[in-house]
Amino acid sequence: MTSLTPLHETYCKWDRTPPTQADVLEGLAQLVTMRFNDVAQELIKTIQREILYSFFGLSERHSEKIQNLPAIVRLYQRSYDLLFHYGNTMVAPGLRRIITKFPRLHDKPLTPSLHFLVSVLNGIIGDYLIKHQNPMALPMVIYDHYTSLQQGELTGRITIFVHGLCMNHLTWSNHKHEGIGEKLLTQRDNNTMLYLNYNSGRRISANGRSLANTLHDLITRNPGITSIDLIGHSMGGLVARSALFYGKQHVYEWVNMVDNLVCLGSPHHGAALERFGFSLQDKLGRFPFGKIIGHVVNIRSNGILDLRHGSVRDDDWEHNEVRIGLMDDNRKPAPIPSHIQTYLVAGTIEYENRHNRTRNVIGDYLVSVKSALGEHPNPRFQLKVPDSHKAIFYGLNHFEIRFHPQVAEQIVRWFYPSVEDKVFDQIHEYMMDLESVEGIALT
Repeated sequence: MTSLTPLHETYCKWDRTPPTQADVLEGLAQLVTMRFNDVAQELIKTIQREILYSFFGLSERHSEKIQNLPAIVRLYQRSYDLLFHYGNTMVAPGLRRIITKFPRLHDKPLTPSLHFLVSVLNGIIGDYLIKHQNPMALPMVIYDHYTSLQQGELTGRITIFVHGLCMNHLTWSNHKHEGIGEKLLTQRDNNTMLYLNYNSGRRISANGRSLANTLHDLITRNPGITSIDLIGHSMGGLVARSALFYGKQHVYEWVNMVDNLVCLGSPHHGAALERFGFSLQDKLGRFPFGKIIGHVVNIRSNGILDLRHGSVRDDDWEHNEVRIGLMDDNRKPAPIPSHIQTYLVAGTIEYENRHNRTRNVIGDYLVSVKSALGEHPNPRFQLKVPDSHKAIFYGLNHFEIRFHPQVAEQIVRWFYPSVEDKVFDQIHEYMMDLESVEGIALT
């Protein structure tokens, strides 16, 4: 059953509360019986077609003709039904018996392990969870620094953390490092740390619109908020940029309240891994049985597809003839409002002064340095962030940069610059301006 939230967005639950432990069991019960109609059916057809075409050597025309024979159609339907028979008769009833036996599970919040499971499932098939009204489909909600749902009045300066693909609001620290939020809390103006949680399998632009509406609702309910800082990791940086784009379109007041935007390892111009996956999928389709692999890979969520080129607008994808999109980069520019101080962080697995061309492309394993720093040969896509607002951290991978102490210290210096830092930045910008005039080279 779908419903409209106060923000006029369709969700698969009657409210916007996070899933409980009972919701996870029910969601898994539905998942094992879920029919991925537009993928699984085509996958089975493809398997049958490839067997006829590649193994028996029949032409594609004859393969299609055989597939449409009544006996083959019945065989196909039986194969499809068999996939879900076990889930319907064994797994799903067993999970639902647990819910019935332990009704208190309806009131129990998720453990960190269950948060991890649900976040990963949302990242991989989050759009399908919404389409099939699965209770594990995450709503967009805000948690406080102590992992509780945000409640009560907010005043002053707030910082909002936006996680990346398959992550959640708990992944901003680990057992070794307290994280950026804890570091910022030690500063002088008593920041309030807030952590967004959302379904990272949705379109980035859909999550961007949701975040724009969420922030509009937040400042409407809390008129004492004076300024906002946004910190996004990986996909989270793109979601924050998308929210700024749509917030500005709707003339939302909160956009003018944003002082700082920090993007940590965000693929502003796409992630090489997704482009490689798409290219490999396309090439495999030319080989026997390659199309089967292609259809399996095609199950990945819309959110993952958007990482191919770093798409943050609806019109980057809504005109595609097929869901999976194209290799060509057909994005539209999404400039960041000029009043916002934007800071970009890139990680790289190589070490300083040990430059390796291959590792430069790989970057932090998932995002290249150039993509994370918003650098693009086409001026239309350049994020136009000064060099003093960029930082490269050597020897750190994609997942370490979201809580590493060196990154946290850099953000503190950006947010709370000393007098010496301000003078250095002014001198650096002055020298860069001189260097750009008539090709003057400064050492």
